[in-house]
Amino acid sequence: QVQLSESGGGSVQAGGSLRLSCASSATTYMPWCMAWFRQAPGKEREAVAAIDKNGSTGYTNSVKGRFAISQDNAKNTLYLQMNNLIPEDTAMYYCAAGPYYGLRSEYNYWGQGTQVTVSS
Repeated sequence: QVQLSESGGGSVQAGGSLRLSCASSATTYMPWCMAWFRQAPGKEREAVAAIDKNGSTGYTNSVKGRFAISQDNAKNTLYLQMNNLIPEDTAMYYCAAGPYYGLRSEYNYWGQGTQVTVSS
């Protein structure tokens, strides 16, 4: 069983930055690909960024150039650096783990989420 726990969310003004973290159980990063998703009230969940076991990354168009996904295998931690935040980034953010890389892949394990609120 893979356990994931997000942290780092909060409230910021537009143009600000946040870094989300996702701590995982010890064996998470060997077999799994990781991703960040978000869901705003009344909207469907969307994939924001993904990273594979070799460090290759992918982003949804709306966050390209502003967000960066990374992982520290020694710490078993996934990160999402979010810069130049805009109100449309307001959502609950979730990390996820799965066997296949990609924004459209199916992910098997999920964290409980961390809220990000961006005010104008």
